[in-house]
Amino acid sequence: MDFADILKQWENRKPPKPGSANNTPKLEDADKTHEKRVNPIDQWLRINGTIDKDALSDGEESDAVENRRRLRQKKPDAVIDIHGHTRDEAYQALEQFFHTAHERDLEKILVIHGKGNHSQGEAVLKNTVREFIEHCPFAGESGQSSPSGSGATWVILKK
Repeated sequence: MDFADILKQWENRKPPKPGSANNTPKLEDADKTHEKRVNPIDQWLRINGTIDKDALSDGEESDAVENRRRLRQKKPDAVIDIHGHTRDEAYQALEQFFHTAHERDLEKILVIHGKGNHSQGEAVLKNTVREFIEHCPFAGESGQSSPSGSGATWVILKK
């Protein structure tokens, strides 16, 4: 059998009549074709629903901003005064103070270091406190205490 014979058979073949048993899909096949057309993502979404992550993140951001504002306005939970300490004594006192504050789950502390009026050159303790805060794993945001001016630094502790 060559290609010409196959082509003649194909052309002589009659199309089935509409509505004949061979042409009509069975009810079972119709259900299966409908099932196949359902997008699995749509089906999963219908079952599990969706979550608006943008709304959640906006809510979390507003909570974080509100918490930060609250902590900035809050009075310190503990205060340490390192006036008159040497640089090394102050550093040791700060290590112990921050560790204790972190263990007690304090949120905000105040370090009184003085303005450095009696130091020759720069304020030694102020710079020591700043350096300590930069390297301390418990220290978060910090700033100058307004009632005390530049002689004290507040620190919000990390959880």
